[in-house]
Amino acid sequence: MNLHWLDGLIPFVYLVAILLVAWASSRRVRTPEDLFLAGRGLGFGVIGLSLFASNISSTTLIGLSGAAYASGIAVANYEWMAAIVMVFAAIFLIPVYLRNRCRTVPEFLGLRYSKGVRRYVSAWMIGLSVLVDTAGSLFAGALVLQVLVPGLPLWPVVIGLGLFAGLYTVVGGLRAVMITDALQALVLIAGSSVIAFMVFKQFDFSWAAATAGLPDGHLSLVRPANDPSMPWTGLLVGVPILGLYYWSMNHYISQRFFAARSEDHARWGAILAAALKLLPLFIMVLPGAMALSLYPSLTSGDQVFPTLVKDLLPVGLRGLVLAALLAAIMSTIDSTINAASALVHYDFLHAEGQTKGASQAHAAHGSAAGQTDLPRARLLTMVFMLIAMAWAPVIQGFPGLFAYLQQMFAVAVPPFVVVYCLGLGWRGATARAAWWCLLIGHGLGIGFVVATQYELWSLHFLETAGLTTAICLVVQILASRSSAVAKTSSRQAILWSKAMLPMSKPYGFLKDYRSQLILLLALTALMVAVFF
Repeated sequence: MNLHWLDGLIPFVYLVAILLVAWASSRRVRTPEDLFLAGRGLGFGVIGLSLFASNISSTTLIGLSGAAYASGIAVANYEWMAAIVMVFAAIFLIPVYLRNRCRTVPEFLGLRYSKGVRRYVSAWMIGLSVLVDTAGSLFAGALVLQVLVPGLPLWPVVIGLGLFAGLYTVVGGLRAVMITDALQALVLIAGSSVIAFMVFKQFDFSWAAATAGLPDGHLSLVRPANDPSMPWTGLLVGVPILGLYYWSMNHYISQRFFAARSEDHARWGAILAAALKLLPLFIMVLPGAMALSLYPSLTSGDQVFPTLVKDLLPVGLRGLVLAALLAAIMSTIDSTINAASALVHYDFLHAEGQTKGASQAHAAHGSAAGQTDLPRARLLTMVFMLIAMAWAPVIQGFPGLFAYLQQMFAVAVPPFVVVYCLGLGWRGATARAAWWCLLIGHGLGIGFVVATQYELWSLHFLETAGLTTAICLVVQILASRSSAVAKTSSRQAILWSKAMLPMSKPYGFLKDYRSQLILLLALTALMVAVFF
């Protein structure tokens, strides 16, 4: 397909705008804290839009529509579950992170358990950020561009995308990342809405016509226990575990909370993002499901999104969606690479935040030391981008992009969730028990993957994630209770207490946390009930 000049102009203008934002932001980047924490001065609007955009990556645009095409809208359970998890984060995790003045998510584990636990978890998060999130986004972006512009080779496209995203991330830091994410969120919503409108138009805006040719259960969020894509048992025990990690313990997401100017703005940002996460069902998932009636013979679900763009959109709108695709690619790549670099910088090179006194001492001489560390911090960002670019083509060997992402997280996430949740409010959890939980949990996860490959294990990976979490929970509780080690590590950390519950403040009804959370949960429940 040959792109019209207007379809090429719109993405070009968009990319120039990103570079201008990065250049403007670079003038405020003087220390690693500016690069990785945006000076802790951003408001809830930027935070909420950035949370949404950094999650809705090119892997999501392709993966959600592809999975919906192949097996139905049950894949949207990952999206609405995010709203539930954001409520958990707003109530329990955000106040703990911010009152401990954490710079990374694993830093809380260092305060709560030990330096070794902090670095072990950080190393896993670095690997997931670079090899799963960043590489997956590069691969997905290259895949779509190859369909839109036939003949494009994979490697040069991956390199071009990676270098561009790496450039403005290195220059502008987290402030540039989050401000551009906010712009990208609007472009994403607009572009995806255009596709949804055009798909529905093919059926003369008739819901009956759009759904008439779909298989039974294709438009149901809750599937039978033997469903190969998402059994109801996996929805019950697996999806909440993956969502809990992703939206409240995954550093590249939680990094946005650390950049907030206050707890209020961090919580409002989380609630805004949760509300936006109800949109993908309507503007990304349902169009993919309906595409089965339009294109019944596609060989792969990953072809759905680019095929819809190529066949249904006229000149101009195609350029808008191409800009939305670039927004999706950039919004995840910039976030994950910046987060991976922050993890190395703070958890390995500068772990002074292990104690509050050391953290304060580090802040006291931070200006001069920070300016010295800034070039190294920027170099880390580019190194991780190069690694992700090298790994991206390897993803071709997996059966599906979304399956690759979710199965990788199903291996890594369960022990993290247990270690964080128990450490959040139970002072009896010990560092030794945390180690047992992490090592046994990851050993089980890897073992289950190997057993599944050799057809020795038949549980769905979501059910496996739930089972692994239950085992990890028992391991850490028993190991903590039987440990003879003095429980002193938690004294450095501020743990959750009822005093941290979001209370009504003199802001008025619309800014009352309780009304926001109740309204959000009600909308989520209504959506699930309609598509049950």
